[in-house]
Parts: sequence; C-alpha cells; structure tokens
Amino acid sequence: MNPETEPGHSVNPEAKIFVLVHGGAHGAWAYERLAAHLLQEGHHVVAQDLPGHGLKARFPRSYTTRPLNPQEFATEPSPIAHLTLRDYCDHVTATVRRLGEVMPDRQIVLVGHSMAGLVLNRVGETLPDLIGRLVYVSAWMIADGTSFSDYMAAPELSTGLIPSVLLADPSVVGALRMDFRSADPAYRASVKAAFAADADDGDWDAVTHLLTPDTPAGPLAEPVTITPARWGRIPRTYISCTDDRALPLAAQRRFIGEADEHTPENPTDVRELPTGHSPFVSQPARLAEILLKL
Repeated sequence: MNPETEPGHSVNPEAKIFVLVHGGAHGAWAYERLAAHLLQEGHHVVAQDLPGHGLKARFPRSYTTRPLNPQEFATEPSPIAHLTLRDYCDHVTATVRRLGEVMPDRQIVLVGHSMAGLVLNRVGETLPDLIGRLVYVSAWMIADGTSFSDYMAAPELSTGLIPSVLLADPSVVGALRMDFRSADPAYRASVKAAFAADADDGDWDAVTHLLTPDTPAGPLAEPVTITPARWGRIPRTYISCTDDRALPLAAQRRFIGEADEHTPENPTDVRELPTGHSPFVSQPARLAEILLKL
C-alpha cells in the first residue's frame, strides 16, 4: 500500500516504509486497522502472509469436519509441519531487499508481533544495512543461540495461557494447534483471555474466523544467531503489552534484559501499552501513535 498513489493522501517527505510481520495463526489481514493509521500519515505499509499462514494456510482435515473429533484433531499431522524458520525469514528478507532497491531513500521499519520476533532477529542479522529500526510488539526477542522452545519452561512464562489452549502435542502433529472455531464457550473464553482479553467481543468473533489452527513447531525449535556487530547495531524498540496473558510481562522484560546485556551500547527503547496480546485488534490507534513517534 502506497500513500503517494492513494486518493486523499499527501506525500510525506519523511515517509517511512513499515514492513509488518504477523505472528502465529494470523495473516497480513491482522494489520488492516493499524495500516490505515500509518497510511493516513503518509507512510508506506507492507504486510504479507508468511508461508503457511493467511491465504497460504493449509488445514488439517479434522479441523474442517464438524462436530470436531477431538481424537483425530489431536493426532492428525499438520500439513504445514514441514515449514522452517528459514522459510519465514527468506520471505521477509526478499521483501526488504526489494524495498531497498525500489525505494532506497526511505527508512525501513521492520515490525513483528509475537512469534515474528524470531523473524526480526534473523532478518536483522542478515540485513542490518537495510533496516532502520526493529520493532518488537509483545514479541519473542529471544537471546543469541536460543530458540522459542528454550523458554517454554522458564519461570517468566509460567503464567502464560498458551499451553492451556493447545489441543494437540506439538511433537505428535508438528504444530501448535488450537480450535478457534470451537463450539465450547469455556474454551473460546480461554482463547480470548489468552490472546485478546481487552478486545471487543464482536471484533474477536470476527478474528476467530480468520485465525488458522496450526502454527508449525519447527521454527519454534530453531535457535537464532544475533551478533552485536549486525543485529545489535540496529536501533530497536520493544512495545511491551503490559496486560498480555499469552506472553507475560515478566517474559517480555527478560527478553529486553538479555538483549541489553548482549548489546550494552545499543539498549532497547521500551514503550508500554496497557493492552493484551493483540493491540492491533483492540487499540490500533494507540499502537500506531507509538510507531509514528519513534
């Protein structure tokens, strides 16, 4: 989306390119509201589906059969279990490189939510000269040499609600699997509490029809490498969602502390947002305000 070609939008001589990377189970659609605010201020916005997500999602047969058979859903291998962190990162890297070629005079701000923190780490390490800022929105800004999975037993994650809504063993199906279309009111309430407790109920109902059941487990087990000389020299902001029940505040603060220890000369710029895990649904204007002030 390009504000310079959109009717009613004036050219912003200081326009940035916001590349928005969604988290697990989501797609580019998640940023529709946020993008509108950024475009209104004359910036460029790029949001794409990661492999296996959005329009590229593939569904287990058991998910599309209703009423759901819990046993089949808990054991059917995921059709996207083959995906890797490299698949995600190659996709985003290609986008950033192309943007750097066609708009070399614009600063690229790479924004990632939740699981996309893994992508930001790796893409930042690969393309430090093309990225003006990394922005982690309640995201997994994990430490050098670690993986998403390494943190799951950490005390800072003990209050996180994601494990309580998984309906299959990731080692069996190859994915983190949830049923966003569940007919069980108690389960649906638990999912909303985990991901969007502060979102409007009607909005969340709409979102659940867009979320996909599987997030491949492979990328979550892959360690990332981030060096002070490459990833560590890019300015970075962590937008901490203080009421997050999917990624607890204690875990977010651990990520920030580990990053600052790794790059003491380039500390994390921390901004707080009093929302749950999905501010692009519940408070897109406030999220945009933070991004626009960076």
